[in-house]
Amino acid sequence: MANGVMVSPAMVVAAVLLLAPFFFAAFCSRRWARLGEGWAVWARLVVPAILSVAYVLVASSAGMFQWSWFALYAVLPVLVTVALWLAARMDAVQRGTWLDFAVLAALGLAVDLRWFEPAWPARMAVFNKMLLLDAGLYGFLAVRRLDGVGFDLRLRWRDVRVGLREWVFYLPIAVGLGLWLGFLHWHGFAIGWRQLGKLPMAAVFTFLFVAVPEEVFFRGWLQNLLERKMGRSYALILTAVLFGLSHFNKRTAHFNWRYVLLAAIAGIFYGRAWRAERRVGASAVTHALVDTVWGFWLR
Repeated sequence: MANGVMVSPAMVVAAVLLLAPFFFAAFCSRRWARLGEGWAVWARLVVPAILSVAYVLVASSAGMFQWSWFALYAVLPVLVTVALWLAARMDAVQRGTWLDFAVLAALGLAVDLRWFEPAWPARMAVFNKMLLLDAGLYGFLAVRRLDGVGFDLRLRWRDVRVGLREWVFYLPIAVGLGLWLGFLHWHGFAIGWRQLGKLPMAAVFTFLFVAVPEEVFFRGWLQNLLERKMGRSYALILTAVLFGLSHFNKRTAHFNWRYVLLAAIAGIFYGRAWRAERRVGASAVTHALVDTVWGFWLR
């Protein structure tokens, strides 16, 4: 049992099934981009349906399997792949097409509005997020072969340095504005040694499963494509605004404008970190540091 959730062997297998593509793409990006070379077109298009096995394992072990949810998780990754395969054929120079943005809208809204969370046991919606992320990684990197994404987690010193720099730039703005708005609340002196002992693991978890997925989506895919349509500056601003808006329902049931504002400002610095080297790792360092400091000392 973890955090009050009963973890079954089937859930562990499902986690491995979803984490394997994520780490393969993150640490073997060139091989991932060549995945499916030599396969028949139909095979390349339908292979992501295998991700639905994760839903079958988790839902069945929790006694809440439904054929309708299974059909959605079998079909949606295939639709994502087909759309991006068509986008690649329509747009060989990679200027970005309506299909690219339609896929991003579908994936982003599904996560932010929690459309599919009822399919999963309580506190297991992370499986939904990882399944949709894997579908996007396969579609954008192995089928669409979108360049300039920078999804390579073999971190370099330059990634860490850029990430730290943007974090240092953002931190005083976030703390000052957040305290003034009453969104942040300092409780650092209440943190004991036992809690601090959890800090390294919390930072790694936040980096891998919060910062990296969001940075791939917003910077590696969205900002990357928007730059081709409107230039670097406008793409940076628009992506930051959309990133902020994606936090509108976090921590509250109503529109959380304080969170939206601070997240949008953070998005500027995350976007700067990504475009400095066009590396998701750099912006994920900034993002993870912000979230970790907030979670431990300012929530």
